[in-house]
Amino acid sequence: MSSFEIRKVSSEHLEEYGRIYAAAFSGEPWNDPWKPADAAIHVREILESRQSYGLECVESEKVVGFILGQSMLFCDGRSFEINDLAVDPAYQGQGIGGILMERLMTDLKEMGMTSVDLITAGEGKLPSFYERYGFTKAKEVILMGRELK
Repeated sequence: MSSFEIRKVSSEHLEEYGRIYAAAFSGEPWNDPWKPADAAIHVREILESRQSYGLECVESEKVVGFILGQSMLFCDGRSFEINDLAVDPAYQGQGIGGILMERLMTDLKEMGMTSVDLITAGEGKLPSFYERYGFTKAKEVILMGRELK
């Protein structure tokens, strides 16, 4: 296995994040038609939040994955929402998602976060991936949405 370095995300790597995000989310289970430039804007908008935090995984000075989210204060403490976890498809299956997840959980505990939430696909391998890191399906809330077309 390669040696990976985990660092804080950097706005200097937006183009790389956009490329990785578009490639990762264009495949299963999402099959979203992301363009790298639009994905870079998506990531930039999260990074611009004063409450954002994220990590990147680097191999030989090449970004190969990242995890990113933001926190919000609630009545029972500060909660963190993971917005994105993306690994370059050429590097998937090497444990990078797990490395990023474990380091993020450690960092969030040190930052005093009281909980971590995320939204993911309801089917396929993603729910079981997140269950390995202690996530459970919420029973008290549902995700609702509405298209504005």
